[in-house]
Amino acid sequence: MNQNPEQIARDKIDKMLREAGWLVQSKNSVDLSAGKGLAIREYQTDIGPAD
Repeated sequence: MNQNPEQIARDKIDKMLREAGWLVQSKNSVDLSAGKGLAIREYQTDIGPAD
């Protein structure tokens, strides 16, 4: 497992979100009908991507 600190943190956060019932999706494959509680990685906003 050769990950940088950002990827390690993202993996931990994604795991916690899934354990709390959230569906974690990539910004490139968003399905808003997948269910309630969607977390979209690095969603693009007017001022840049949001985590």
